[in-house]
Order: sequence, then structure tokens, then C-alpha cells
Amino acid sequence: MTSIGFIGAGNMGAAIIKGILGSNLSSSVSVFAFDTDFSKMEQLGNLGVIACASPNEVVKKCKYVFLAVKPQVIEGVLESISGDVSKDTVLVSIAAGITDEFIKSKTAEWAKVVLVMPNTPLLLGEGASALSKSETTSDEEFGLVCDIFSACGDIAVIPKDKMKEIIAINGSSPAFIYLFAKGFVEYAESVGISSEVAKKLFAKTLIGSAKMITDSGYSIDELIKMVSSPGGTTLKGLDELYSGNLTGIVKKACESCTKRAYELSK
Repeated sequence: MTSIGFIGAGNMGAAIIKGILGSNLSSSVSVFAFDTDFSKMEQLGNLGVIACASPNEVVKKCKYVFLAVKPQVIEGVLESISGDVSKDTVLVSIAAGITDEFIKSKTAEWAKVVLVMPNTPLLLGEGASALSKSETTSDEEFGLVCDIFSACGDIAVIPKDKMKEIIAINGSSPAFIYLFAKGFVEYAESVGISSEVAKKLFAKTLIGSAKMITDSGYSIDELIKMVSSPGGTTLKGLDELYSGNLTGIVKKACESCTKRAYELSK
């Protein structure tokens, strides 16, 4: 049995755990976890997760240790567990902006590290996760971590020096999309259409549009043109978005996100 442990069992940690337990990996792994919130541990215990009394106990019992904590507290966590990290331990960090060099500096220079940027749709098994590994981590070890996140959605392996830049693309972008959706729902309400109807139709439109991007074979520009009849309603709406420089605003949002990731890594 492969031992997998979680330090932190918040929304993201719990989503990954549920992904593991709901996949074909469940019969070959034992899952351990520690969180300061007893109610979260009780809920996970009902799923068969073994509770640990401290982060150190997680590290002592598990080969794969998921650091499912916020970037602002990860330094203290790493310092507290450093004495228990062995040459067999694989540290899996989902903390935004944290590098493998930083993790090694707080634990051991030979530490095995996997960096992951997941997103909240993991909660529904529809996540998108970007992964990279340190040179000290074997392909086999990295492969198991990839399998875990594949059980929660789609994955992409990227160079580790792009892990900060990818945050805006899949980690933070759900919030940007929700804000975009809010504008459509608020418009619907302003013209007497219920928010529930608007959310249902717009959400399905998002899902369908996403499938068109991934599966239709058309470029994004071609897809825009397909919806935009000459002299029609869509072009009038697009004129407003172009005049407001929507793509430029999106780029600025991504740049701000990336800048903050570099600040967190210091």
C-alpha cells in the first residue's frame, strides 16, 4: 500500500482526497491527514481517511505528503516538519508561488518536490491542474502524483519555471470567469429575466463554448466569427467589448496575478 498524507484538509485538500478515494487508486493507497479543524477531520474520517495528531505524524507515516496549506503559512509548516522529511519523502505543494528551491531551503537540499497548481473545479471532479517536478523526484514518483490529479480532472505538465505564470491561466481564472458571468446575470435581472434562468443558460453556454474551444478544431478567432453574423446583434455587443479592451484587461489581470505569485515566493 502506498501511503499518501495531507497537511491541510480545506476545500482543495479535501477535493484531492475525494478524487483519490473515488478513483481506481483507492484500493492501493492509504490516506492520512492532519488539519487544525476537527470537523473537517471528522468528515474525512467517515470516508476512511486516517487522522493524524500533527503534521509531523503525517510525514513520518507517508511517502507522499501533500502541502495543502496557504502560501502565507507554508514556511512555518516546512520548518516544523523538516526533521522528519526523509530521502524517500515526496513533498507535493499546491501553494501558489512557492518554488521547489524554497521548499528545499526549509527542509533538505535533496528533498523530492512536486509543484501543482490545481483549481477549485476539482471539487466536482472537473479540475485543471498544472504540474512540474524537481530533478530529485523520479519519473515514477511524479507519475503517481499525475495519476492522483488526473482522477480529479485534466492535467498538464509544464516547466517548473512557469509555475507562477500558469496560476492566472487555470488557478485564478475561475474567479475571473465567475465575475464575467455575474455581469450577464445582473443584466438578465435588469430586464426582468430571473437569475436562475440566466445562470442555467449562461453556465451551459460556457460549458458548450469550452467544448468548442477544445474539440471543434476551429481557432478562437474562427469561433468568434462563427457567432458573428454581419450586421447582427453579436457584432454590436463585440464592438463594446473591443472598445473596452477586454483582452487587454484580461492580460493585465493575469500580469497582476503573476506579479503577486513572485511576491509570495520571496
